[in-house]
Amino acid sequence: MNGAESLLRSLVASDVDVCFGNPGTSEMHFVAALDAVKEMRPVLGLQENVVTGAADGYARMAGKPAATLLHLGPGLANGLSNLHNARRASSPVVNIVGDHASSHARYDAPLASDIAGFARPVSDWVHSSTSARTVGADAARAVRVAREAPGQIATLILPADTAWDTAESVAAPLPLAARSRAADTTVDRIAGKLRAGQRTVLLVRGEALRGQGLIAAGKIAAKTGARLVCDTFAPRIERGASRVRVERLPYFGEVATEFLAGTELLVLIGARPPVSFFAYPDKPSWLTPDDCEISVLTHPHEDSTAALMSLMDAVDAQHAEERLIHREPVELSLDGALDAKSIAQIVTMHLPMNAIVADEGVSSTLPYYDMLGTAAPHDFLNLTGGAIGSMMPVSTGAGIACPDRKIVTLVGDGSAMYTVQSLWTQARENLDIVTVVYANRGYKVLNNELRRVGAPTDGAGASAMLELHTPALDWVSTGQGLGVTSVRATSKRAFEQAFTAAMAQRGPRLIEAVLG
Repeated sequence: MNGAESLLRSLVASDVDVCFGNPGTSEMHFVAALDAVKEMRPVLGLQENVVTGAADGYARMAGKPAATLLHLGPGLANGLSNLHNARRASSPVVNIVGDHASSHARYDAPLASDIAGFARPVSDWVHSSTSARTVGADAARAVRVAREAPGQIATLILPADTAWDTAESVAAPLPLAARSRAADTTVDRIAGKLRAGQRTVLLVRGEALRGQGLIAAGKIAAKTGARLVCDTFAPRIERGASRVRVERLPYFGEVATEFLAGTELLVLIGARPPVSFFAYPDKPSWLTPDDCEISVLTHPHEDSTAALMSLMDAVDAQHAEERLIHREPVELSLDGALDAKSIAQIVTMHLPMNAIVADEGVSSTLPYYDMLGTAAPHDFLNLTGGAIGSMMPVSTGAGIACPDRKIVTLVGDGSAMYTVQSLWTQARENLDIVTVVYANRGYKVLNNELRRVGAPTDGAGASAMLELHTPALDWVSTGQGLGVTSVRATSKRAFEQAFTAAMAQRGPRLIEAVLG
């Protein structure tokens, strides 16, 4: 057994059995070991940002880490944007980054780089193996770090000789620390504040936005009159008819400030105080009212579900009727050109039960978030770190984690071009993903930002940096070229026909939704 096989078997022993990868020469012994370790499922991505984003999506839906396999510093660097997003999502990920053999490092070969330096900004733990005898133990350590609440990024650098040299053993999984819990005194303190009748916002993030935590939060809000709010880009939330209604903190800072106006008490539950995504002239960055008290029920590493269950008991809310989302009839004429609102209406009407929606529609979907929430019960995944090119890879990883669930990706054409290679992996793995590309032929959100920062907006040079119609992107040809059945819809009626057909069939599909 060599080091690469020891590494793989140790990962599998720690319940990491999927590897998203884009390997190179330094990782060939890892690749060869995949034939000996059948329990590890390899998934090829054609660009590293697809690989890292897929690991993020897998972790969000599987609740455990996947491994990534990346080639030296440049390969890792290609995946940094979606590792940034994964870190902001608190997704557990184990990166395996190949490096030159130790004996080769002194020659400063063309691909030599500071791998650890690339890794540190997006990693909670970085380590380079020094011997094939320790690779398995290093892998077990990496998995333990990744699984530490609320989820972390662990990067293990694997010099080629530690992969090809002889190894002695497979490492057993390391015990995980028990999830930290909020102190009883903290729960009692928050309960007292809620009973005082202040105008309160419960700001929730993390696992408490689904399951028993979400139900408990809903009952607390119903009993105390508090508003139940999630942050703008919560990694995963259970939404849809019959689920607990949660307000979303608005994206634009001045709108969020108005949204929070009059709040006397902000209770953070796995969340941080809200701030504006960007700084703007004469607009606030800090969004909480100056006279609002901020109180923490749980920090991100603490068990928010357990804390909410205890708080529910403390305020005697066990029998309160939480405010639920109701399915509402969608009034839509199918005549006329396609627009973002009609896409949201059609998706809302026809989304199947227990689907997964991954949203990177940005300017085309933000206004219709509440409407989409009235669809059949589903999981909703967000772009957490703001680095676009995230949700097509996230959908890919979610499809590996949840092969029996329909996945719908809503993505702008500009964002989709960042990680278009995701479509190939979806086709190769026959994942049940429907990608709706909003073809608005431009970076529309940046047109808004140009105005918001007070910059001039009428110049030809600025316009050229934000439009995508010379030449226009051909998503049908692109999707088909990557192995995905693709159609174009230019009217409401055509889009509904395409979307309902995609919902009725299994396998990857792409709909280019041309906005009028």
